[in-house]
Amino acid sequence: MSEESELKFATGKPDDFEALDPAMKQALGDFKGSVHAWSEAMMSRPRAARKAVVRRTWRLAAGAALASVLIAGAASGGLYEHHHRQELARIAAAQEAAHQRQLAAERARAEEDLLAKVDSDVSREVPSALEPLASLTNDDETTK
Repeated sequence: MSEESELKFATGKPDDFEALDPAMKQALGDFKGSVHAWSEAMMSRPRAARKAVVRRTWRLAAGAALASVLIAGAASGGLYEHHHRQELARIAAAQEAAHQRQLAAERARAEEDLLAKVDSDVSREVPSALEPLASLTNDDETTK
């Protein structure tokens, strides 16, 4: 067959279709009928509708990235707040310690002043008769 007759045979009836053997015509007719029947059966059968799944992985990735940013922000905010409170507590403790040292120093000065006053009030001068003895005691203490 030539290209033109092959094209006509594929698209419809060839020129010499009538010249074919009646058994061949019957076989081709049966084949054509079975193909049409099969196509009709396939088109009319019940089908389950499927939902088209659209992949949006970029949305999933963006959601995961946003979630991780939010979690990291919340965690770092909490850590910063904790650190800030620790620093304030450390500063307050240092100020309290300085205040306690200042109060202790003032108390010590007040005690020293009170003891000096009591010492001056209680002490008396050495009588003149015992003056040589007092000078010996003072000399012995200095020589030690």
